[in-house]
Amino acid sequence: MLAILSDIHGNLEALQAVLADAARHGSEAVYCLGDLVGYGPNPRECLDLAMGWAIVLLGNLDLAVTSDPPDLGPTALTATRSLVWSRAELNAATPDQRAVGCRWKFLAERPHSWEEADSLFVHGSACNPLHEYVFPEDIFNERKMGRLFAAVDRYCFQGHTHIPGVFTQGLRFLRPEEVGHAYRLGGGKALVNVGSVGQPRDGDWRACYALLDGDTVRFRRVEYDIATTGRKIRDIDDLDYFLGDRLGDGL
Repeated sequence: MLAILSDIHGNLEALQAVLADAARHGSEAVYCLGDLVGYGPNPRECLDLAMGWAIVLLGNLDLAVTSDPPDLGPTALTATRSLVWSRAELNAATPDQRAVGCRWKFLAERPHSWEEADSLFVHGSACNPLHEYVFPEDIFNERKMGRLFAAVDRYCFQGHTHIPGVFTQGLRFLRPEEVGHAYRLGGGKALVNVGSVGQPRDGDWRACYALLDGDTVRFRRVEYDIATTGRKIRDIDDLDYFLGDRLGDGL
């Protein structure tokens, strides 16, 4: 069984809860679809945990923290400040200074995508692994969806939007609740968004990830110590209160 995680965003409490849940359910390996850093108060600790996982892909904010942050939309200033702070955290002194160099080397070597059997793993989309968003409302954009499905052999696992669910080739978006939190692959091509561990934005504050059990994708929601994460954010001057307050709304 494979645990597929995405968009952790420095939220250590959520990540620890998800890893514990995955272990309880017999997960044998962790695949991460990117965005370990940005927004949250523990980028260093989350990155250190990720260095032991089977596959870790590069996310757009992982890339941004290693260079000049791009235009990140209406919350650009808040996001940019968090990335600059995250960069300083990754450079922070530790008892073993070799760890700092290992972190940057690890980030620099992250692949943009991973293919395995009939599945493609990306952060954004099959056509643009780092930056393209695929939102639920895109099912009404036949040209975009046609292009995405043409780029996939069978299945694509992705994140980036922080909204879990399954896009079918028949141009439907199935939310986890609509399928009993489990979707069986095999009825045609599918794009599977595994949601976000550290910053859910589907109206549910609980950490979200997916378990791939044979040909079945199981969406998991996990409660975590959200109060501690919020307090940590509010205690850091360079992290906007908004980043902590939004956690409770799942938006």
